[in-house]
Amino acid sequence: NNIKVHQSLKFLLSESIFFINKKELRDILENNNLIDHFYVKKIYPNLIKIKIKQTKIIAITNKNNKKFYIGSNGKLIQTINRNNNLPNIFGDYDKASFFNLLKFIKKSNFKLSDIKDLYFFKSGRWDIKTDQNVIIKLPKKNLEESLNLSLAVLNDKKFKNIKILDLR
Repeated sequence: NNIKVHQSLKFLLSESIFFINKKELRDILENNNLIDHFYVKKIYPNLIKIKIKQTKIIAITNKNNKKFYIGSNGKLIQTINRNNNLPNIFGDYDKASFFNLLKFIKKSNFKLSDIKDLYFFKSGRWDIKTDQNVIIKLPKKNLEESLNLSLAVLNDKKFKNIKILDLR
């Protein structure tokens, strides 16, 4: 991936710093799905400083029968190999809804690493399948509270054989 970025920026070596097209440079960096964000600074007379932060891979999804990683930048990254430590996302979700759920997962005491699968429904609701194969049916509202409640129930020894937790 570093080589791809390097190759796409190779044209900078033969250009004068005064004639480099900022829009072209920005487009190249923005179109790379592995880049979360970047910073470009021209240092005259002959230097361009580019700082690139790679996106963090947070989940796996399927689009048009192809597997993709979902980056923290919201972009899809095509993959051949599969990382089993990432949750799988099923359903025709929208990016905003997924990142909203992710925000509440981070706010709660729930860990993303404890999630095996995420299921999105057309109603805008999510289900979570944990690494213990417990399905948590989440409501549309009060996600943080529901996630914390589900953790309390799952950690209670009285409910150790539970398979479905419906919080709707």
